Amino acid sequence: MQRALIVGASGGIGAALQRVLADRGYDVVGLSRTLDGLDVTDAASVDRVLGAQEGPFDIILVASGILAPEGGTPEKSLDQIDAAAMAHVMAVNAIGPALVLRHVPRMLPTDARSVVGVLTARVGSIGDNGLGGWYAYRASKSAANQIVRTAAIEIGRKHKQAVVVALHPGTVATPFTKAYPGHRKVAPHEAAENLLRVTDGLTPAESGKFFDWAGKEVPW
Repeated sequence: MQRALIVGASGGIGAALQRVLADRGYDVVGLSRTLDGLDVTDAASVDRVLGAQEGPFDIILVASGILAPEGGTPEKSLDQIDAAAMAHVMAVNAIGPALVLRHVPRMLPTDARSVVGVLTARVGSIGDNGLGGWYAYRASKSAANQIVRTAAIEIGRKHKQAVVVALHPGTVATPFTKAYPGHRKVAPHEAAENLLRVTDGLTPAESGKFFDWAGKEVPW
């Protein structure tokens, strides 16, 4: 039986990914703050929860993240930047996935294909930024993309069949996006199906890249 690990499994997309993979017949381990006390901003918490997991996993997906600190909103202008808020967003969206990725190499098979996907966002693309704003969120996702790219190089040295990618899920109808009614949104289940369709088709030659929900490569 194939195995999957979902980090951030209590969120809208993470929960949907867990359900879809379970329906496919995977043995799925879902980790979250709600269920496991996993705080991705706390290295000791990450080491405790991830350190207890035994591989190998055929697919590992990191679906944790925030748009802004609780009660806050993304900045629309430079004068709205708040150092503490920005540091928290960076801690959750960039440092958190990095702390999780520290545990990934030992949990991957050495002689079979595997996929590691970190959910970032198109707004983290520097080349695709034509609107501005959202300084902390954009910067955190750009940093996460760099972390994924760098991890892909290292992991690929010992896991030749591993695919390590950043993924943009599109705008998904979750509490995360409820304050933005004007955006076209897809249901979490549809987003999960889309993302897994993309990861199904990726090869090790595409490791270290950034793909959207439709399988199109996103510029850095």
